[in-house]
Amino acid sequence: MIRQLAHVCFFTDQLDAMVAFYRDGLGFPVKFTLDTDDGELMGYYFDCGNTTFIEIFDQRLAVKQWGGQVQELVQGSQYKHFCLEVTGMSEVKAMLESRGIEVTNMKTGIDHSIQAWIKDPDGNAIELMEYTHASLQLRRPAPAA
Repeated sequence: MIRQLAHVCFFTDQLDAMVAFYRDGLGFPVKFTLDTDDGELMGYYFDCGNTTFIEIFDQRLAVKQWGGQVQELVQGSQYKHFCLEVTGMSEVKAMLESRGIEVTNMKTGIDHSIQAWIKDPDGNAIELMEYTHASLQLRRPAPAA
């Protein structure tokens, strides 16, 4: 079942400014951060309430981690995808495929959630995500120091 919008994703070349805007300006707390395999801080997950999030990645480090190409980011073009939270990923995948929608293979992401991907008719990326008991999105925040 598709449950709700899970997150929207942005790539940026100015991670510090984006963090200041979403955390300090808008007041969204940081739920967790994500590092590249070699330990560089590449992304932030901001808690928007009710297990919905805004995720922001440094585009160069995201490309280093996952591949692709670094692109010139034109103001207003940093939106990358939106994500739908699902339950029963296998069943959702089968249901979508039965409706003629191509779905990628399922895998466990860096955040310990199960994910798969689809595209709308315009080619916009849509992530499907099922939280697991280990998902960073569901962990309680660390106590403030």
